[in-house]
Amino acid sequence: MDPIERSLRRFERGGLQERFDKLKQEVLSDPDIKSFLQKEEVSPDHIDSAMSDLYHYRQQWQNCSRCPGLENCPNVMKGYQPELQVQHGSINLTYHPCPLKRREDERLRHQSFMKSLYLPREVLQMTFDDFDEDNQSRTDAYVKALAFCSEAVPGENGAGLYIHGPFGVGKTFLVSAIANELADQEVETMLVYTPDFLRELKSGISDGSYQEKLDHVKKARVLILDDIGAETMTPWVRDEVFGALLQFRMMEKLPTIFTSNFTLDELELHLASTQRGGTEKVDQLKAKRIMERIRHLTTELEMKGTNRRGM
Repeated sequence: MDPIERSLRRFERGGLQERFDKLKQEVLSDPDIKSFLQKEEVSPDHIDSAMSDLYHYRQQWQNCSRCPGLENCPNVMKGYQPELQVQHGSINLTYHPCPLKRREDERLRHQSFMKSLYLPREVLQMTFDDFDEDNQSRTDAYVKALAFCSEAVPGENGAGLYIHGPFGVGKTFLVSAIANELADQEVETMLVYTPDFLRELKSGISDGSYQEKLDHVKKARVLILDDIGAETMTPWVRDEVFGALLQFRMMEKLPTIFTSNFTLDELELHLASTQRGGTEKVDQLKAKRIMERIRHLTTELEMKGTNRRGM
């Protein structure tokens, strides 16, 4: 039996009818309950039998009026508000999510479509509304980024973006806005800070998790590789990681977005310059092959402006 109902019954059995009547009067004088009973045809017997539900209703709405936040919600079902309904002449108590719960559910739903590796939380909260178009290159980038979001169909259209410009001009903020926009459209997006991802892959060689980690990233519906070119270039990074990743995404028509401090030509030089020193012909050919895929998969966007991280 419900704890409140047991308490009410004890009032009756223990000779506390007067206190029970007082409690009943308080419940029935609640403005919301009073209004509900005036609109519905409910017999006095059904009202008496539903006294426990009516008490719960009043108590939980009092909790809501002093809402301590979703995390500390004292209601029977955290984040849910009670609602009175009449079915077959009887009063029933149902529940619906409160505004805070609905917002949290929406946030989690949104979050489920946007995953990230190694990027700070504040960056991931950036939206197009926050993006400042203070010069022509940023305006052009904004427009083309929005166009990408409206046209992205992973699995059918593998076209992506290559966004480059000096350090601190807002490239990462822009791709975060893209990821948030796509999440609103329920398109799964993964943002990856490239140098840390490569370090994680390298550690995966020794513990056996390398292929699983690589597959996790390369199969993302929309993949954003932030700051490509900031990593230390080796033949393994270029051929086994970038080569395999881009080949898979090109074949599966999965959009890829890159940000870099390098232009496309500068990135090609970076890919050809490995730790072996110099740029051997074989490295130049392999770098060119990678760049052909990147150029095929992306539209180039240049961003200019002052370094905003120092402001």
